[in-house]
Amino acid sequence: MPIYRVSIDIGGTFTDLIALNETNGAFVNIKIPSTPNDPATGFIEALKRFLIDKNPDKIKTINHATTIAVNTLLGQTGLEIPKVASISTEGFKDILEIGRQRRHELYNLYMQKPPILVQRQFRFEISERINSEGKILQSIDEQKVHSIACKLQEKDVRAVAITLLFSYTNSAHEKTIERILQKDIPDIFISRSSEIAPEQREYERTSTAVVNACLMPIISSYIKKLITEINLIGIHAPLYIMQSDGGLAKEQIVTERPVCIVESGPAAGVIASSFYARKIGLKNILSFDMGGTTAKAGTILAGKPEIVMEYEVAGKIHSGRIIKGSGYPIKFPFIDLAECSAGGGTIAWVDNTCSLKVGPTSAGAIPGPPCYGKGGQKPTVTDANLVLGRLNPKHLLGGEMPIFPNLAKEALQKEICQKTDLNLETAAIGIVKIVNSQMSKILRIVSIERGLDPRKFALVCFGGAGPMHACALAEELSISKIIVPPNPGLFSAQGLLTPDIISENVQSIMTRADKTDKKLENAFESLEAKAAQTLISQGVKSENILFERQLDMHYLGQSYELIISVSRRAHCIDLKKMVESFHKKHKAVYGYRRDGEPVEIVNARIKAIGLIKKPLEKIKKIEDHQPPAEAALQSRHVFFEKSMKYESTIIYARNGLMNGNSFMGPAIVEQYDATTIVYPDWRGRIDSFGNLILTRQER
Repeated sequence: MPIYRVSIDIGGTFTDLIALNETNGAFVNIKIPSTPNDPATGFIEALKRFLIDKNPDKIKTINHATTIAVNTLLGQTGLEIPKVASISTEGFKDILEIGRQRRHELYNLYMQKPPILVQRQFRFEISERINSEGKILQSIDEQKVHSIACKLQEKDVRAVAITLLFSYTNSAHEKTIERILQKDIPDIFISRSSEIAPEQREYERTSTAVVNACLMPIISSYIKKLITEINLIGIHAPLYIMQSDGGLAKEQIVTERPVCIVESGPAAGVIASSFYARKIGLKNILSFDMGGTTAKAGTILAGKPEIVMEYEVAGKIHSGRIIKGSGYPIKFPFIDLAECSAGGGTIAWVDNTCSLKVGPTSAGAIPGPPCYGKGGQKPTVTDANLVLGRLNPKHLLGGEMPIFPNLAKEALQKEICQKTDLNLETAAIGIVKIVNSQMSKILRIVSIERGLDPRKFALVCFGGAGPMHACALAEELSISKIIVPPNPGLFSAQGLLTPDIISENVQSIMTRADKTDKKLENAFESLEAKAAQTLISQGVKSENILFERQLDMHYLGQSYELIISVSRRAHCIDLKKMVESFHKKHKAVYGYRRDGEPVEIVNARIKAIGLIKKPLEKIKKIEDHQPPAEAALQSRHVFFEKSMKYESTIIYARNGLMNGNSFMGPAIVEQYDATTIVYPDWRGRIDSFGNLILTRQER
């Protein structure tokens, strides 16, 4: 009988596997270096290690988070975008190049837009016209579609995006083109805009369909390879992929709509933060994830992650913010995140003015930081922490990965100290301070810049490097409480065990709120039926499906919308409440409301949630408040920036600390997958769920 639910998260430096035994609630943890040129290799290697002493038939499901989609759009070697074509209404084939009147570098005369994903020779036009109300003004020329199909075959095009004008109001012509192409070219990938993003705004809808088309061959090939390799080692469990909105989807759904997994990897950690914070009674959380290459921050309000409905992928990032106009717009739900190039492998360097810099380049998994002994020559954040005594100078990963402190010191001396007037400790702490400054910015973006007071939030920190920097970041933002989960370095992988299966659908409405009738309720019912069928096809029982209804609303004439949650049935009384909810949200977001202005409903949205069993962890009895003697491994001198000197610091083994144990900093807590630095003036304690809770002590 299958008893293990396995999740695998592939990061830039490490591939993490965590498996839950549903019979006894025990976890199995595996962490191995990633294989960036072929992520599937690391995926399968982690599975093989798990199966060394286990039967493949014991695996019940496999959940997976991946960055292969975004890496493809970023131009990673080995993930080249295939030939992609587009079919648009006559006169609209250049919409991708026209885009919006937005320059992401306003004063740069040599500004470069992101590469156009469809070359002009592969953009085809067809005579047809549907108006904004969905009425057919000019029928489609089917013979022209057959002609285009021949040209696509001649040019060896792998995928095509169909993006006709006003297809979100009437998809008949797009479906006709799809039907003909499927008949004439059975093996071509087709991305239909009326299916992928049935919303207004022609440029964003076209961009979404084109990005989806570009990813379809890559993601399809990747998933097929995974399934083939999984089957070869005797596993026949279903494969689920994490979506950008924090829900899971089965592999066939992702193959058809790969645009939904562009931010698959970062989403898992936020969902895990939300789930585990609710277990300990916290609703308002700042999620902080620092891995080997990047750091990411998210916000959880009232127990739910913040979601945005539009995102720019593969764009430039400045101080944690995506620069509008620098990437490819996508109309799809995304967990709202801020990100910066700050991880354990981020490289420190000296510029022409002899100033110390950190990032954005990362040493990655290969060659990695110099202290890993794999050929890396450029000093990284990990090397700085090692020099400062914050990392175990002998090994990481419970002894599986040897560490070479001398190589870290040599790299810092050669690349930093010899090029500046800094000594070794000052250079190392300077690197840590700079990277902390960068990461505090992204925490400010998801809190202060959203109108939220970080002092009223707890900080959940995870990732292999997150707990090392948590206290410094909390002090920077005056946060008084930090939660370090039991397996912080594998937390995103563990988060893959907590999401539900989700299907989100949208339909354009475009009607005034005071004039709507049964049209709105009919739209919701149609969307619910479609979403339910999608979930049932993925193995969800109908009785385990919940629906959340939302409306995109704005004042008549406005260009952008606010998302308002609605009750189960949208009758007249509910509509009045929805309009009032819109006024209140508009006031909260923009600082004013216009009660006399007519309100327009733009889109109806349905989020269908297929509930799955969550991992249950037993509440453990609180033991003695003093850590047992065997938990204290040793002590060593650790350099802290506040005192600018080495301080004697006790080292605890995380697995030796019992529930209820409490201790004062400075201290270090070491475990298989991460190291936690407890600063002076901070107290650590283990709660009944095994979390390490850090609280700042008032002087």
